[in-house]
Amino acid sequence: MTAPKPTDTPHTPDATDATQPEPGGKAAAPRRRTFGLGAATALVMGNIIGGGIFALPATVAPYGGVSLLAFVVLSVGAVLLALLFGKLARRSPVTGGLYVYPRDAFGPFAGFLSAWSYWTMCWVSIAALAVAVVGYVDVLIPLHGNHTLEALVALAALWLPAAANFAGTRWVGTVQVVSTILKFVPLLLVATVGLFFVDADNFGPFNASGDSVPGALAASAALLLYSFLGVESAAVSAGEVRDPERNVGRASVLGTLGSALVYILGIVAVFGLVPHDKLIDSGAPFADAVNAITGGSWGGTAISLVAVASITGCLNGWILMAAQMPYAAARDGLFPAPFAKVGKGGVPGFGVWACVVLGTLLIALNYTAGPDTTFRVLVLITTFTGCVPYLLSAAAQLYWLARGTREQVHPAGLARDLTVAALSFAFSFWLIAGAGYAAVYQGVLFLFAGIPVYVWMRGRQVTEEAPA
Repeated sequence: MTAPKPTDTPHTPDATDATQPEPGGKAAAPRRRTFGLGAATALVMGNIIGGGIFALPATVAPYGGVSLLAFVVLSVGAVLLALLFGKLARRSPVTGGLYVYPRDAFGPFAGFLSAWSYWTMCWVSIAALAVAVVGYVDVLIPLHGNHTLEALVALAALWLPAAANFAGTRWVGTVQVVSTILKFVPLLLVATVGLFFVDADNFGPFNASGDSVPGALAASAALLLYSFLGVESAAVSAGEVRDPERNVGRASVLGTLGSALVYILGIVAVFGLVPHDKLIDSGAPFADAVNAITGGSWGGTAISLVAVASITGCLNGWILMAAQMPYAAARDGLFPAPFAKVGKGGVPGFGVWACVVLGTLLIALNYTAGPDTTFRVLVLITTFTGCVPYLLSAAAQLYWLARGTREQVHPAGLARDLTVAALSFAFSFWLIAGAGYAAVYQGVLFLFAGIPVYVWMRGRQVTEEAPA
C-alpha cells in the first residue's frame, strides 16, 4: 500500500466514524459533532485566556518592558501556529490533531512522541492553573497562608471542571462559552479603561534583567508561552467540531487574535498601573491594577471573581484536551486501551480520570514540598513539552509541501503555506532554546520516559497483528 498523496486526506479512525467497531466487535454508534464555530472559538479563547493574564505579569516583571515586546512576538507566532493548524486540519479533520499530523507524516513513533509530550504538558498545566486560582481566592476569602486550605481550594478548582467533562462534551462547550464571555468582556473593559490611568513612570526599565535584550526577550517569551498554550485546542478536538475543514482554522485564528488583543491591552495596563517594584512581588497583579483605577479594594475583589471564573473555565477546556490526545493515540494502539473508551457524554472518561488524578498528586506535592520547589520546576518544563508537538506538526506540514508537485499545489499557495510552516518551525525552536538548559534537560527526560510505554504498546500491537 502506498502512502497518500499530499492532496489526499488520509482516513484516520476516529470516534466520529459510524462504522468504527467497538472493542467487542460491535459497530459503534456515530457521535455527533457538538462544537460549532462559536463553541470552537470559545474553546480556543477559553484555553488560552486562563491563569496567564492574571498571574504572569508579576512573573515577567523582573525582565522589565522587554516582556511587553515578547508578548507581541508571541502573538504573531501564535497566529502563525493557528494558520498552520487550520491547514493541517483540512488534511486530517479528526480528534487528536497534534498527534495525527506527525503520525501521518513520519510514522507511529513520531506521533507517539508528540502525543506523550502534549499529554505531559496538559496534566502539568492543569495543576498549575488550579494553583493559580488560590491567589485570587485569597483576595476574596483570606487563607492566611494555610497550606491545607490552599491545597483544598486548588483541588476544588480542579475537580469541579472535571465534573463538567464527565457530563459530556455538550456541557464542556456550554461552560466554555459562558466562562469566556464572563471573563472576556470585563477583561477587555478593564484593559481599555485602564489605559487612561497609565503612568509611564510605573513601567520601569526596558531591560531590567541584566542580560542582553535578545536574551531577555527569549527568556521572557519562554515563560510567557504558558499564557498562549491552547492555540491548538480546536485542532486537537477536531472530531467534536462541525465542518472541521473550515471551522478548525477559523476558530483557531479568531480565538488567537481575540486572546492576543486582550493580552496585549491587559498587560500594558497592568504594567502602567502598578509600580514596577510592587509588581515584581505582587500575588494578584491584575487585582492591584484594578485597585489603582478605583482607588479602593472593591475593584480588586470584582476582578478576583472574574479571575476565578476565568481559570475554572480554562480548566474545563484543558481537561478535555488532556483526554483527547491520548484517546486518539489509544485508538491506534499506542496508548493503553482504557484511554480509548468513550462515555455516554462523548468524553474519554479514563483520560479525564488520569489527568485529574495526576494533577491532584502534583498539587499535593506542591503544597508538601513548597510552592517554590518541585512544582515550579515542573511548570517550566511545560514550555519544552508544549513546543515539541508544535515543532513536529510544523515539520509534518513542511514534509507534505515538499512532497507536492506543481500540478498539485498552486505556486502562490505553496509559497504562503511554506512560509507559515517554516516560520512556525523556527518560532517553536526559538521558544525551546529560550526555555534554558535546565528546562530542556528535564523536558527531554520526561519525553524519553515515554519510550518504554511505546516499546511495550507497539510490541504488543505487532505481536497481535502477526497471526493475521
